[in-house]
Amino acid sequence: MGDPQMVMYEEEFNQIQTVVDRLLKEANSKVVFIVDKNGQLIAASGEIDNLDTTSLASLTAGNIAATGGMAKLLKENEFATQFHEGENANIHIQLVGNRVILVVIFDSKSSLGLVRLRVKRACDELNVIFEALLRKVNTPGRDSPFAEITDEDIDNLFND
Repeated sequence: MGDPQMVMYEEEFNQIQTVVDRLLKEANSKVVFIVDKNGQLIAASGEIDNLDTTSLASLTAGNIAATGGMAKLLKENEFATQFHEGENANIHIQLVGNRVILVVIFDSKSSLGLVRLRVKRACDELNVIFEALLRKVNTPGRDSPFAEITDEDIDNLFND
């Protein structure tokens, strides 16, 4: 069963994008992206023009779900970190606060040690952002981000 859809506000999105952009540079990686556990791309940076980010995001979420099943079989809570090594590309996958998935794709111009070090700091920053976002969404009396949308607005959207 997937998690409910995440509500994202512009302020938090910009903070997340800043962390992703910085991680790309500091880890000397090719691509960095964040995906929710349902496979929806949240943020991305790097050489993504020739990359099917939709498929990669979906497959990453499936990978996390599959290894979560293996973890349960082994009486583990989760395997929070995964690493896949290829001939030309490597992928470091990190579960962040059991909420989102951080993916770093890198080649021989970087190293696993550098990526892991930079990912740890990025995860700490992302956890702070997502905790604040959760508090913001769960604030009693806070209007829904969709509260100002009327039935007329929806009808107008679908009428030419």
